[in-house]
Amino acid sequence: MESTIDEPIWDTIRRDSYSIMRKVRIVAVPFSARPEDVNELRDWDLWGPLLLSLLLAFILTSHHEGLGAGASVTFAAVFVIVSVGSAIVTLNAKFLGGRISFFQTTCTLGYCLFPLVLVGLLLMTPINIEGIWAIKISFALVAWAWATYASLTFIGTAVQHRRRKLAVYPIALFYFFLAWMLAVSM
Repeated sequence: MESTIDEPIWDTIRRDSYSIMRKVRIVAVPFSARPEDVNELRDWDLWGPLLLSLLLAFILTSHHEGLGAGASVTFAAVFVIVSVGSAIVTLNAKFLGGRISFFQTTCTLGYCLFPLVLVGLLLMTPINIEGIWAIKISFALVAWAWATYASLTFIGTAVQHRRRKLAVYPIALFYFFLAWMLAVSM
């Protein structure tokens, strides 16, 4: 790997932005994941997960009036859930004999927040129709399935095939909790 210490700041921002967009595109279409894509997410960075976590936190706090205590707690909860969830998924993968680091897990789970962020942006639109709760729950379930499948595409390769189903549960629970927060808060 070449040194970037003397690189101009705009080149660094451009390179990192391109990397974030590439990884989001990989998560957006997990059905066509290739071995190179798995390696792309294994080359972890935390900028994309940070931006997606921030965006999800802003979306979840958008329904609060002003910046009161409820908004602060919700905003902080997103970061705690992502951090603790990444640690639990990493420990689970390690206990199952997986070869994945905490930062790789955080990177993968963070980029796989993209479906939840996308659905959150869709649910922010002011629509006032009868039965909107069913639409919100349906969208949240689709985002949950999409995020879980996308993360399993990448984290599943770190765990032996016969133990992969054991790795699914904490990941699915992680995204289900965030999808539930999204459906309930909108």
